[in-house]
Amino acid sequence: MREGAAERRRGQRRPMLLPFLLPLFCPALSEQIRYKIPEEMPTGSVVGNLAKDLGFSVQELPTRKLRISSEKPYFSVSSESGELLVSSRLDREQICGKKLVCALEFEAVAENPLNFYHVSVELEDINDHMPKFAHTSFELQISESSKPGTRFILGPAHDADIGTNSLQSYQLSPNDHFSLVNKEKSDGSKYPEMVLKTALDREKQKFYQLTLTALDFGHPPLNSTAQIQVLVTDANDNPPVFSQDIYRVSLPESVNPGTTVLRVVATDQDEGVNSEITFSFSEAGQITQFNLDSNTGEITTLDTLDFEEVKEYSLVLEAKDGGGMIAQCTVEIEVLDENDNVPEVLFQSLPDLVMEDAEPGTYIALLKIRDKDSGRNGEVICKLEGGVPFKILTSSRNTYKLVTDGVLDREQNPEYNITIRATDKGDPPLSSSSSVTLRIGDVNDNAPVFTKVSYLVHVAENNPPGASIAQVSASDTDLGANGQVSYYIIASDLEPESLWSYVTINAQSGVVFAQRAFDHEQLRSFQLTLQARDQGSPALSANVSMRVLVGDRNDNAPRVLYPTLEPDGSALFDMVPRAAEPGYLVTKVVAVDADSGHNAWLSYHVLQASDPGLFSLGLRTGEVRTARALGDKDSARQRLLVAVRDGGQPPLSATATLHLIFADSLQEVLPELSDDPLPPDPQSELQFYLVVALALISVLFLLAVILAIALRLRHSSSRKAWGCFQSEVVVPPNYSEGTLPYSYNMCAAATGKVDFNSLTCNDQLNSGQDLLFADSAGALFPLCNSSESTSQQQAPPNTDWRFSQAQRPGTSGSQNGDETGTWPNNQFDTEMLQAMILASASEAADGSSTLGGGAGTMGLSARYGPQFTLQHVPDYRQNVYIPGSNATLTNAAGKRDGKAPAGGNGNKKKSGKKEKK
Repeated sequence: MREGAAERRRGQRRPMLLPFLLPLFCPALSEQIRYKIPEEMPTGSVVGNLAKDLGFSVQELPTRKLRISSEKPYFSVSSESGELLVSSRLDREQICGKKLVCALEFEAVAENPLNFYHVSVELEDINDHMPKFAHTSFELQISESSKPGTRFILGPAHDADIGTNSLQSYQLSPNDHFSLVNKEKSDGSKYPEMVLKTALDREKQKFYQLTLTALDFGHPPLNSTAQIQVLVTDANDNPPVFSQDIYRVSLPESVNPGTTVLRVVATDQDEGVNSEITFSFSEAGQITQFNLDSNTGEITTLDTLDFEEVKEYSLVLEAKDGGGMIAQCTVEIEVLDENDNVPEVLFQSLPDLVMEDAEPGTYIALLKIRDKDSGRNGEVICKLEGGVPFKILTSSRNTYKLVTDGVLDREQNPEYNITIRATDKGDPPLSSSSSVTLRIGDVNDNAPVFTKVSYLVHVAENNPPGASIAQVSASDTDLGANGQVSYYIIASDLEPESLWSYVTINAQSGVVFAQRAFDHEQLRSFQLTLQARDQGSPALSANVSMRVLVGDRNDNAPRVLYPTLEPDGSALFDMVPRAAEPGYLVTKVVAVDADSGHNAWLSYHVLQASDPGLFSLGLRTGEVRTARALGDKDSARQRLLVAVRDGGQPPLSATATLHLIFADSLQEVLPELSDDPLPPDPQSELQFYLVVALALISVLFLLAVILAIALRLRHSSSRKAWGCFQSEVVVPPNYSEGTLPYSYNMCAAATGKVDFNSLTCNDQLNSGQDLLFADSAGALFPLCNSSESTSQQQAPPNTDWRFSQAQRPGTSGSQNGDETGTWPNNQFDTEMLQAMILASASEAADGSSTLGGGAGTMGLSARYGPQFTLQHVPDYRQNVYIPGSNATLTNAAGKRDGKAPAGGNGNKKKSGKKEKK
C-alpha cells in the first residue's frame, strides 16, 4: 500500500506558476513563483524548472549562480539544469501542523547582477496518518435504571492529517441497546457520543462488549478501533448533571501558573453516597497545561501559556457520583495573544564582499523579519540606523532588501557596520536590532601616485657602470595586484637605440642604474620620462619626468694652444728687444681645459727659468712680461718652463717651454742659435746617467750568469770530480746570526788548482790534509779526508776557535767593524759577490800571493771596478782553514786598520797560518 501511495503522490505533483511572467530581463519579480507538490516527496525529486520559470537560459546558470536562501534547507537548485529539487524530508504535519494551507516560502538568489525572487511551495496533504485512540480499550459503567436516550461521551480519536484525510466519522459495532452519534467541536474536531436505545436489565446481562471504529476519507481510507466494555450497575436513579454542556473561557497568554481558569458545577438528585460527585479529565494523560480539582471542579493553569504554540484548548470533563453514574461536559479555553515576542531580524544571502564600484540600487542582502505575535503585535517596522550608503526596501510582508544608496569607496571606508532595527506595533512596542559587517571589495580605481612631482638627479661623471644613480617611488592605495606598482622608462631625449645603453630601471624597486660611465664633456644632461603602472585590469599608470645632470670632475688636463709646442713640449723662440722696458709684453701662453667650473679655472706658474728675476708671468692671463731691463751680464738667450694648472682637486697641469732671445733684429738671432747652445738641463743629464747605470748592471748580470753556467758545464764533464767525495759536502746555513740563506758546497785538494765550480774537487787530498770549516759560531769542522771513509764520524768542533761578531758575515745593513759596508740587497749584486768570492779564493790558492790583492779590496777592484770594494763583501775567508798550508785567509780590513781579527785568541795562533789551496 505504501508503494501505491508513493506512486500516487508522484502522479499528483503538479507545479503551478502564475498565469503570466514578467519580461525576461526584469530586475525582480513582483509576484511569487508558486509551486504545489504533495508532501513526503523523495529527496532529489524535481519540483519545477526554476531557472526556466525565471527566464534564465541554461548557458546563464554558471554566471548567475542561482541558489536558494531559506532558514531550513528543504530545497536546492541544480547548477546544471536550474531545476528546483527536494533536498530534505517534507512532512506536512511536522512543518505546519493542523494548518489548512501549508506553504514554504523562500527566496531564490541570482548573481551578476544580484537579485532576489520570491518562491512559494505549497505542500498538499496525503493520507499518511490513520486515526488513533488514546486508549485501545476503556470501561463504561451504566446504571440499569438509565433511561433510553441517555448520552455517554466516548474518548475521541486523533488524526494528524487534514481535510478529507483526517478523521471523519465513528462507527459502533451493531447491538440492540446502544447507538452512536458523531459530534463536532467548535474547532472542527469530531468526537463520538453513545446513546442508550433500550433499558438495561442487570439481571439479564451484566456487561456488553462493543467495538468503536474511527474512519477517515482518504484514498485509501484508514481506520483504527477501540474496545468498549459496558458494565451494568445496580440502580442509581439520578446521574450527575453539569450546569452547562459547553463551558467557554478566554485567557491571556501571560497568566502566571496557578491562575484559576473557571469552576464547573454538577449536581446529583440522589442522596447519600450516590450524590457525591468527583470531577476528572476524560483524557487526563494528554492534558499538561491545566489542573482540575476533583472535589470542587476548579480548573487552574499548571504552566505558562503560549499563544504562538496553542491558540485554543478543548477539555472534556467527567462528573461521577458515588453510584458510578457519569456526566460529561466540554470546556473550551481560548488563549489571547499579547505582545510578548520581540521581532527578529534575519540576514539571508549576505555576500562576502561588496565591490566598491557597485551602482546605487544594487541588491546586497535579503532581510527577513520574524515576529511570533499576531495582529498588530506581529506587524513590524524596519529601519536602517547610522549614516551609511545603504537603504532597505520592502519586498513582501516581513521581507526587505538591502541595497546600495550611494557611492562606495574602499580606500575611505574598507567596511561598514550595518545595523537594522525592527519595531512591532504592539502596546507597548517591542524592538530589536541586528548588526552585520559588510566588507568592501577593491577595484582598480586609483592610479599610482609618485612621491615627487619631478626628479632632478645629479651624477658625477666617470661613475662606475651598473651603479644606482636614483630611485623613484610611487604608491597605490588599491589592494593586491591593483596596488602592486611596476616602473618603466617610456621616453627620453636620448636616441631610442642608445637609451638602454645609458640607463635602466628596476621594475620592482624603481632604482635607476647607469649602464655606462658618463662623460660631462660629451653629455651634460638628459631627460627621462618614467611610468608607474599597477597590475590591475585594466592597468592604471602615472608618469613623472626625471632630469639627470652629469656633474664635472677634473679628468682633463689643460691643453696649451699657444705657443705651438714641438713634440718635446718646447716652443719656438720669441725675440725680445734688448731695450725692452720692465713690463714689456713678451708673449702670452694660451691654454684651454675641457672641464668646467673650478676644474677649468687655469693658473700659470714658472717652474724653471734661466734668470728667475728677469721675467714675470701673469697668474690668470698667462702673459710673459719683462720684470726688469736686460743687464750687461745677462745672457741674451733665456729659457722659461711654464706650468698651466687647473683648479680641480687634485689639480691637473700641462707644461710649455719658452725660448726667449734678446735681439734687435733677426740677423742677431741667427748667430745666437748656431754658436751658443742652450745650457744643459740637469734633470735630463740625471736621467741619462740612470739609464747608463741600469744598462751596465744588466750586462754584468748576464756575464755572471753565463760564466757560472759555463763553469758548471765544464766541470760536470770531468770524471775526477767524484774522486774526493762520494757525495757533496754541504755546509748548512745558519740563520740565527743573520747570515744570508745560502749553502756552499766546498772541497779541497793536496796539489793543483782548486776549483769552486759546482763546489767539487778534482784531485784527491793527501792523507795528512784535512779541510776544516768554521761555522758561524767559530767552531771548526773537518770537511773531508782521503784516508777515511765518507761514513767516518765527524770530529767534534774545536770550541777554542772563535770569532767575534765583527768578523762574521753580516746581513743586509749590518755593521762589521768601522769600515764595513752594507750587503747588497738585490739578487743580482748577491750573485755577483758570490762569483767574486770564488774568484778571490782561487787567486789565494797560489803560493806566491795572499788574498789581499790590494788593501781592503780582496783583489776585486782591478777585476770588477772600484765600486766593488771589500766593504761590500762579507769576509768568508775567516770561515775556511786548511791545516798544513802556509796560506792564511786574512782579514784585509783588519790588517789595514792595524787591528787583530775580531775574535782571535791563543787557539788561533796555535793552529798557525794555513794556505788555502
